[in-house]
Amino acid sequence: MQPFAYSNSPYPIRSDLSEAYRHAWTKLAAPGTWWSGGARVAIAQEVRNARDCELCRARKAALSPFAPIEGAHNSTTGLAPEVIDVVHRLTTDPSRLTEPWLQEQLGSELSVGRYVEIISVVVTTLCIDSFHRALGFELEPLPEALPGEPSRHTPTGLEEKTAWVPMIETLGETEQDLWPQPRMANVIRAMSLVPDAVRLLKVLSAAQYVPMQDVPNAAADGGRAISRAQIEFIAARVSAINDCFY
Repeated sequence: MQPFAYSNSPYPIRSDLSEAYRHAWTKLAAPGTWWSGGARVAIAQEVRNARDCELCRARKAALSPFAPIEGAHNSTTGLAPEVIDVVHRLTTDPSRLTEPWLQEQLGSELSVGRYVEIISVVVTTLCIDSFHRALGFELEPLPEALPGEPSRHTPTGLEEKTAWVPMIETLGETEQDLWPQPRMANVIRAMSLVPDAVRLLKVLSAAQYVPMQDVPNAAADGGRAISRAQIEFIAARVSAINDCFY
């Protein structure tokens, strides 16, 4: 059976959600920009491991996320320890991370491009898994990794003055499909150092939220069963619960 079929679901599941999730799983398994397919699937596994990680739970309860707490992460992959730590922190306590923390992580195992791609895998895994948990479904098994080498593509037109990581300010020839306007909101540009991360975000956004080009239009509701105002109310509430400063 193909993934995300929802054949036994007691609820009607829109077909565009299934299609978006299958697309995401295919992309997750394939070599990315800086990580192999095997590493990307391993990162997704660590996202799931972090949910039951005692070290992450103790850190989350501490006054500071950087308090010296002994212990080891609940890990089942062969990723480097520093990469596992970054994945677990991004999964369990992202709102308290800082730019100095990020700078300390960058080194032989973690370039800024690799970090942005990790964020993409974390976001993809979390949003799909959260959908399943919310409806009481079993999590979809992670895909089998595909062979191949990362593209190592660095886009042009980057600027470094706005965020912790470089973002595209001027779309280059190979990035014209990322957004329709010459200038896009920072929340969309955030992962543009890895253009394929934005492309995947567009697919998931169109299914779970509204198409990216409709985000600035407050009247656009994506044809949903609830109004755009209700959509934004739910989004704001979830952001508040997650301590999202945005």
